[in-house]
Amino acid sequence: MSIFMSLTATITIASDLRKEINLRGRWKFEIGDDMKWANPEFDDSDWESIYVPERWEEDGYPGYDGYAWYRKQIRIPSQLKDNILYLLFGQIDDVDEVFFNGVKIGSTGNFPPDYRTAYNVNRKYYIPKNLVEFNEDNMIAVRVYDDQMGGGIVNGDLGIYSVRKYLAPDIELGGYWKFKTGDREVWGNEDYDDSHWDQIIVPGFWESQGYSDYDGFAWYRKQFIIPDDYNHDRIILMLGKIDDVDQVFFNGVRIGGTGPIPENDYRGQYGDWYARDRAYILPDDLIKRGSQNIIAVRIYDAWLDGGIYDIPVGIIRYDRYRRIERRKEDSVWDLFDLIFN
Repeated sequence: MSIFMSLTATITIASDLRKEINLRGRWKFEIGDDMKWANPEFDDSDWESIYVPERWEEDGYPGYDGYAWYRKQIRIPSQLKDNILYLLFGQIDDVDEVFFNGVKIGSTGNFPPDYRTAYNVNRKYYIPKNLVEFNEDNMIAVRVYDDQMGGGIVNGDLGIYSVRKYLAPDIELGGYWKFKTGDREVWGNEDYDDSHWDQIIVPGFWESQGYSDYDGFAWYRKQFIIPDDYNHDRIILMLGKIDDVDQVFFNGVRIGGTGPIPENDYRGQYGDWYARDRAYILPDDLIKRGSQNIIAVRIYDAWLDGGIYDIPVGIIRYDRYRRIERRKEDSVWDLFDLIFN
């Protein structure tokens, strides 16, 4: 049994990514730091160019430590409209903050004054679909801080990647969600006012979005509409993978959870709950078709990364979900037979 479980985890965790756009090559580059450089309308025509990936010391900036920015304009073809897209950078020395069309989509490490390097971490950032201008110009801007020695976007197979073999939801819920650290029971209520909360991109670890080293309780909330004509007997809410354990509320009612939520802020070991796919049936009597529905997700992270960090995230009808799950189960047994027979 333990062997079967490990095979299942291996298949479900593995990301099947395909490079769609190569980002290796010359980028616009400027040393210094100015947040207006994230603006896609900023005129960078007088900036130097630099090869990426490579330490900036090896391309005309010897001995430089501090802040610098990279910018690159790209076009994403319309045939990728239905794909889940990620931006992969490999490793950046030491700290980075990435903007897509002027909107921050992720960061890794801590900028001064609370500096913390992340020079050895591979960067992978989800691109919310509503930020993309398909068949038009899009701007990627990368803010980098290097503390010492080599600096910049130093290695990796840079590019825009799409996810293959993806269980696409009928209603996609990836993108910006409301987010708050801490834990209060009222945050699960349907009528709670979350207008003052921060926003965070789902899927993605909260550590890569301004909450470095945070362990403990946090909540996500999302409003969305289920169309009037979305009439299916059973509807599944998919929340990808969550690190570590969760409780889920729909329109103010708890509908499920995965793993043991601690009674207090206990930082213990939580096994492999972080690697399990989340899927919850939405009770039909709670669904409001044609108007706003509220999802609230209470999460406890014991250590290291935390949050709703992997796809699929969205609504899918039950019959589609079960067909895919049965195929997945069959593929696991096929692999089991291949190994042992």
